[in-house]
Amino acid sequence: MSNNPEKDALRAEARRQQIMDAAFRAFTEKSIDSVTMNDVAAAAGVGVATVYRHFATKPALVLATATRAWRQYMAPDYSAASANQTRTAAQIYANFLHSFIDLYRSRKDLLRFNQLFNIYVQSAGVPAEQMGPYQAVIGVLAERFHRMYALAQRDGTLRTDIPEKEMFSATLHLMLAAATRYAVGLVYDGGVEPERELEMLGEMLMEKYKPINA
Repeated sequence: MSNNPEKDALRAEARRQQIMDAAFRAFTEKSIDSVTMNDVAAAAGVGVATVYRHFATKPALVLATATRAWRQYMAPDYSAASANQTRTAAQIYANFLHSFIDLYRSRKDLLRFNQLFNIYVQSAGVPAEQMGPYQAVIGVLAERFHRMYALAQRDGTLRTDIPEKEMFSATLHLMLAAATRYAVGLVYDGGVEPERELEMLGEMLMEKYKPINA
């Protein structure tokens, strides 16, 4: 420890980020179940005691890594322009659907990690109360979707006779599940490009939620 608490705090935070970077790589390349805290320490170039100093348990490290990864990816707000009257709810929804294609195209590693994360959380029996920070980050998507849905109630460019939660859940789960399966290779090779199939799925959802009289 130095005599400069601020500098010490910055150094500690940098080390914490270094450990999570290493954990993300190790978890994605292998599997979360098979990677030990010693493996993470070796990948980060630190002693295992340093890892435990920042993360008391493996589930704590896994949750922090997942939360950070999604927070970084979701930093841009696809619905930020919803306050701009030049954009309709339908346009914002189309952009939301396309964001899953962008996710598949640019962050297959995050999709693979997310699948491994879901398996690990179930198998390790991580208590629901420990999932709070992660759920809060994922909840950002629901909040952005809510703003779009509220706009649709005003401009009529999307159906709003379907409950918001139902529409959000169907959209998120269908698009994320499809993108994930392509990212990990769990698909039937029918000769169609993954991105084109994701586009087709998005088009079907757009048609589903198009106003009935449109």
